[in-house]
Amino acid sequence: MKSTRIWIKDSGVTGEFPNLERHTAPFHCMHCIDPSCVSACTVGALQKNEDGIITYDNEACIGCRYCMYACPFEVPHFEWDQQFALITKCDLCVSRLGEGEAEPACAATCPTDAIQFGKREDMLAMAHNRIKDESSRYVDHVFGEHENGGTSTFYISPVPFEQLGFPSTETMESPAHFNRIATEEGTPIIAAGAAIGMTGIYLAIEHNQKKNGTDKIEHVETKHDSAGKE
Repeated sequence: MKSTRIWIKDSGVTGEFPNLERHTAPFHCMHCIDPSCVSACTVGALQKNEDGIITYDNEACIGCRYCMYACPFEVPHFEWDQQFALITKCDLCVSRLGEGEAEPACAATCPTDAIQFGKREDMLAMAHNRIKDESSRYVDHVFGEHENGGTSTFYISPVPFEQLGFPSTETMESPAHFNRIATEEGTPIIAAGAAIGMTGIYLAIEHNQKKNGTDKIEHVETKHDSAGKE
């Protein structure tokens, strides 16, 4: 069984019969401007390419799952059912685009054109224009414009995003900056400190062992000399 890279956010059935409503939205990688997952990955398995797509290299991945903890959108998924489990995530069909296709599979197969693909600035402008032109239909919020410092995936919705189960992440600054401090600056310092500490512990133990061993030998030899003279 293969893990999916896109899942459905669902508001559930709302309203009273016969006026019932249900809202859904496909949810996948947000492809952040300053991606937290990339900053948290210690082996470079996650990278942001020149087009802004967050790519994933399963050959470099060691399955540490730091990216899962770092991502505020809970996008990277661990393949728990696999023997040699790694991470799986949407990469915006980067291989498909590399082969000359105009759109990722989700946009190409959407029968209602609810999913659009294009340059970030064009998609953001389209989102705002749709809200402006149909203000009675959509809430005045483009999800992804400011969340986590801004993303390359945007959503507009007729209901508040909380009802769809979207995470509340209106933080203007991405935590990627702090992740970099921990992984690029903090980790080497901690590792070096631990190495120095362990070296000190080893030398102290070695010194004590030598000291205790020497004392024991001297004590035995002294006792033996005394016994010999007697």
